Order: sequence, then structure tokens, then C-alpha cells
Amino acid sequence: MTPPKQLHLVIPTGTKVLTRADGRVGIVVQSPDTPDAGYHVRFVDGDSQGLRRSDLTIFKQTAAEVPGEPSVESLLPFVIFRSVIGSKAYGLDDANSDTDRRGFYLPPAGLHWGLAGVPEQLETRHEECYWELEKFVRLALKANPNVLECLYSPMVETCTPLAAELVSIRRIFLSQHLHRTHNAYVLSQFKKLEQDLRNQREIKWKHAMHLIRLLLSGIAALRDGDVNLRVDAHRERLLAIRRGDTPWEEVDRWRLALHQELDDALKSTALPAHPDYRGANGFLLRARRFAAAPEYGL
Repeated sequence: MTPPKQLHLVIPTGTKVLTRADGRVGIVVQSPDTPDAGYHVRFVDGDSQGLRRSDLTIFKQTAAEVPGEPSVESLLPFVIFRSVIGSKAYGLDDANSDTDRRGFYLPPAGLHWGLAGVPEQLETRHEECYWELEKFVRLALKANPNVLECLYSPMVETCTPLAAELVSIRRIFLSQHLHRTHNAYVLSQFKKLEQDLRNQREIKWKHAMHLIRLLLSGIAALRDGDVNLRVDAHRERLLAIRRGDTPWEEVDRWRLALHQELDDALKSTALPAHPDYRGANGFLLRARRFAAAPEYGL
């Protein structure tokens, strides 16, 4: 008995597909009027080909067959830069302080280019976070405080030669964008603290301390063209905030004064208006070539 013919719907233009024969990923750029007629498919390498419906599988239908995203544990060996930030790096730690580690990882090209891809960041249960290198570079170009502090931390635990190259050119990320990122974040967070004070009559004093510290860091970076994590000159005053010994009104007055100092520092800074995008892109391309070498990841 002849088996019944399998019925297929016409795949719409723009649908992501896989070829059944060799698993190539492409996009349908021209669909036929009937299922049995030919499709025109453009592949990710720029090639295009005419194929029949029986040659194609809709990409989402094969999701279960695609290898899963690599686990955090399997990617941790590719962390190429690791440093300590947080209270221990700022000089604000005590006996109860955790060790906060941040950094970046460079996955082998075979993992990065695969269908499953790799996560933008790895997080562990031990106060660790590692960004994929491209994500790290993009955040640094935006003057993300956490990323810049990671790159400028004096407490470096892991630094491969490739990572050392980025550390040696880390000034390419310093720009007047520092003013916007520090100013906007502190403003938004202080509004939340004020709302907590009104609604719950409680303040997260440790968070308030770190917001003040962040303004101090931004001012120093704009003035000196460097990111210095240590706040020894302000240590006792900051710790008093963390303990809740400083009245909220006094904390807020200091915060407002620091916003003004940040504005003044912007007016006189020698930092460029924008980071060095060309330099950052050049490093990222070198890193990608390194990750594509056959011996990397073995």
C-alpha cells in the first residue's frame, strides 16, 4: 500500500530555515504559490539557492535538536581576566565583607559561532560575574561603572597575556560619558531611597554609602583621567553612613554637593567627549582571531 503523501504548508518569506541535507541556516527570500514549487533561500554566508519544500525544515521546529547552551561550569575555564571589586577593593571592608569578583571570558569560536551561542555573562553562587568579552567591551565603552572598576581594580587574580593587552589600553574607555553614567544612576537610586524612607521609614544605608562613593569615583575620574577605587580619604565618613550613624538629611546634602562637583569636573576635564571606538574594535577583532585558533580551548 502506498503511504499517504505528507502535507506541507507554504513557508512564508522571511522565515528562518535549515536545510535537511547539511543543516545550513538560511532565510526564505521568495516563497512559491504552492508547497511543491521551488523556494529561494539566502544563507548566512551570503550564498543563495533554489530548494524544494522537502529540502527544508523550519528552524524553530528543530530547536530541540540544537545542542544546548554551554553550562557556566564549562565556560569558567575561559575566564581570561578576574579581579576583585566591592568593599575589599574600595578599602571599606570589614570582617563580614564578601569577596566580589568580576571579569570577562573569551569563549572558543566553535562555541561562540554555534547555534546555541554563549551567554552574555556567567554568574556563580560565590559573588562572581564574568561578561563575555564583546559584552564587556560594549559596557566599558558606555562607561559602565562596574565594568570600569573591574578593569581598574588593583586586586587582579587572573590576567592572561591577551587580557593584559586590554588592561594596557584601558584608557580608551575613559570619556566624558562618565558624567552621564554616574550622575544618572545616583539620581535614580536616591529617588528610590527617598521613596523607601517615605513608605517604609527605612533606608538601605549600605546602598546609600556606595552611591556616595560612586559620585566620588566619577569626580576623581573626570579630574584625574584615571579610575581609583580606593576611598581612604573618605573612609570614616562613608562607614558612618553604612552604619546608619549619619542623618539622612546630611547624606543628601553631601550627595547634592557631589553632583555639583561632578558637573564642575565635566567642565574642566581633559577626557575626550567619546571613547576610542576604533581602538576597542581593533582589540576585539584580535581577540576573536585568537579564539578561532585551532589550539585555543584544547
